[in-house]
Amino acid sequence: MPLKVFETIRSGIEAFYGGAAASIIKYDELARSQGGGRFTFARRIRTEGGDFAFFLRRSDIPFSDAERRFGVELASAFQVLYNGFKRNGHEAHYRTALLSSLMDIAIARYLRNEHHRAFWSIQRLIQLLKNLSYRRNEGVPATTGFVIYRKRLQVFRDACSGLDFSWNVFKPNLSITPEFFATPLTYRLVDGMGTYFTSNINMRVTGMIKFDSYGHCDAVERLYHANTFNLLQRAGRGAFAVDINFSSELEVMICPDKLFVWRRGSWSLFDPDVYKYFFGGSMDERELELLIMTLYSLSKIRHGTLVLVCDREKRFLDSLKKGSVGGHDSLSSMLINQVKDMKVSDLKNSGQLVRILSSDGLTVFNERGELLDTGLIIDTSMTPDLITGGGRTTAASAASLLGKVVKVSEDGPIQLYEKGKLVYMFG
Repeated sequence: MPLKVFETIRSGIEAFYGGAAASIIKYDELARSQGGGRFTFARRIRTEGGDFAFFLRRSDIPFSDAERRFGVELASAFQVLYNGFKRNGHEAHYRTALLSSLMDIAIARYLRNEHHRAFWSIQRLIQLLKNLSYRRNEGVPATTGFVIYRKRLQVFRDACSGLDFSWNVFKPNLSITPEFFATPLTYRLVDGMGTYFTSNINMRVTGMIKFDSYGHCDAVERLYHANTFNLLQRAGRGAFAVDINFSSELEVMICPDKLFVWRRGSWSLFDPDVYKYFFGGSMDERELELLIMTLYSLSKIRHGTLVLVCDREKRFLDSLKKGSVGGHDSLSSMLINQVKDMKVSDLKNSGQLVRILSSDGLTVFNERGELLDTGLIIDTSMTPDLITGGGRTTAASAASLLGKVVKVSEDGPIQLYEKGKLVYMFG
């Protein structure tokens, strides 16, 4: 039964969707299940034993377009695996195949973009990079990257003309095989940060590109692949990029700004639309976009932070303030005063934003994206009814009574808090 085997993969799917409840239900029961959560997604699964529905439910944040499109591919992949596997007497084998392969299959289906013949070539590239992510050369993790385009090479180059990069064409083209990374130079000279291999959808490497402006980008733009997303916007429908970063994670970049991330053996989706839904107009749109990019960057480099976008008057913030990381030190106060009232964009452009957010304590912005304070210590004793955990988790729950809170853990996960509770988690 699909309901039984789905339990094998439920936790991974729920984590991918930020903590949403996931289930398989009989299709004729779907109408009765719709009221169990404020936001839902459902997709029919047809089997020999009847029709079922892949069902997702989330209470606080709507499902983004990318999450819904991925849900379609996930349900389709589940249907294909369930119907195509010889289950008689081999249920354990089936569950193992489902657990290890379903998300990879859904990712490849999503990336093929209606070009069915591209599925295997995409899956082969992802598996090759997964294997490479375990490799070290003189103690340094292997990093590399590919830009995958759909058009003919010359059309692709013409579409991307005018961008600030150097282009090299390989003659003859090279096939991406398990031997492609036989020598360390292949993943040392093409690092997946400022330099990428270029490949068509058939996984024939046609050359490499180097972003000449990479050295002039700030830290956030580098970590969030601003140059790469700009290139993908020019490359046309269905283009994507994939890399292994310095944390040995796979990042799959999809236009205009989304990333599938393979971290600690599981796939996650970083979709800025989810964070925009969460903040719901509580911060200026442009300032919020830059803050979201920065939060992902901190997650990637494993720097923890705690950010409050405050929607209450200052006196409410003062009531929860227990102290400051800088204490009564006059120099610390003067330094904080130098950056108060500066916008997220100004702090990012000056290079101060990452340094501020990666310091201890709570950082507070208002709806205009202006810095109200940083290094705050929250008095959690005033909120005894909240669920507690570590110090940063407890502070996040308490601070979220004053607005929307984002917590980035030192080991990578990003959590969203509102009204004292966790409503979404990435990674």
